[in-house]
Amino acid sequence: MPKQKLTVDGFESQLGTNHYGHFLLCGKLFERLESSKGRIVVVASLGYKLGIKTIQFDDMNWDKNYSPNAAYSQSKLAQMMFAYELQDRVKAAGKDLETYVCHPGASATSLISTSGGIMTRALWWVMTKTPLVQSAEKGAYPEVMCATETGLKERAFHGPTGWMQTGGPVGTGKLEPHAHDKPVMTRLWDVFVEATGFNWPV
Repeated sequence: MPKQKLTVDGFESQLGTNHYGHFLLCGKLFERLESSKGRIVVVASLGYKLGIKTIQFDDMNWDKNYSPNAAYSQSKLAQMMFAYELQDRVKAAGKDLETYVCHPGASATSLISTSGGIMTRALWWVMTKTPLVQSAEKGAYPEVMCATETGLKERAFHGPTGWMQTGGPVGTGKLEPHAHDKPVMTRLWDVFVEATGFNWPV
């Protein structure tokens, strides 16, 4: 989002859209998912490596220093931290639920072309004309893999394994350590519980 916007619940729109709603939905479905030995697939982004690479706890809505890319990066990092913290909690509770994190690489979807700033949209349009960007169909492969394949590693980042993880064969890519910083993950979970008013049964 080029300019700061808030959801109807008062959350920064990218964090609210990309994570708060999913945190609440997955939490409410948790017992049904666990009883059916299901799995949760979190669709993150390579963008988690941009921005401040942590959570801005003192200003979650970016009221003081809003930057569209930094806010997006934080929303995607929050998704990943939620997934990895959930993995830890599920294991500690002896529950039967799998959680995987994946990303689509650089895929030609409408995300940037319909909501990015003018310079970002222009640069993205040029990139889509090069081999650096793959089709939206190929971008869906990691999600399908995480939803269906067995034997996948949970504490991992699944997606394209080609140049800079933007395209190519799907597999397990590099996961940066800041994405599973345990103290930050635990604190963030508590923030989400307080913000949504929902306590997960795990």
